[in-house]
Amino acid sequence: MRWNTRELVIIGLFGALWGSVEIGLGSLLHAFRLPFAGGILAAVGMLIALSGRVFVDRRGAVVFMGVVTALLKMLSVGGLVFRPMLGILAESLLAEAVLLVARPSRSAFTVAGSVAVLWTLVHPFLTGVLLAGQAFLAVASTLLQAGARLLGIGSDAVTVIVIVLVGGHLAGGAIAGSLAWSAARTIRERLAPEEGADP
Repeated sequence: MRWNTRELVIIGLFGALWGSVEIGLGSLLHAFRLPFAGGILAAVGMLIALSGRVFVDRRGAVVFMGVVTALLKMLSVGGLVFRPMLGILAESLLAEAVLLVARPSRSAFTVAGSVAVLWTLVHPFLTGVLLAGQAFLAVASTLLQAGARLLGIGSDAVTVIVIVLVGGHLAGGAIAGSLAWSAARTIRERLAPEEGADP
């Protein structure tokens, strides 16, 4: 399966846009030490990548955008970039996996966005426990404390914190996926009315 020049250019453009957001917005969010900045970046990233998927209706497109983004992330100044690069690749792989088993549609894009953004809650365990040798409970405690500060409640309210964090990440990803489906298709139809029919 060969990719034509138009498809590669679009993948490069959307990947570059996602990469710019990761570098620019990511640096800003981390500078202000906002909790769960990864979830915000993942939602914006999925909005961009899934929008690109509308214009390149080919399997693997989201993964290739993720690869472009991860490579651009290497240009970030300061800090370790291996962990966020791994996160970007995982998000793109998860979103692509959903689109491999479900025909592209609003619901498929919604699920793809949700799964990708939810990964940002799992990612610290992979990089912290498996790669950095941190204790599982230490990583879990850090996430719970961050959630408690965000919600303004005690960190002992574990069930509430977990429900809100999981629900919030799923909702953020769902909104990103649904918006990508609607906005990108609207733009595509205006640029090429003859492509306006549902795929």
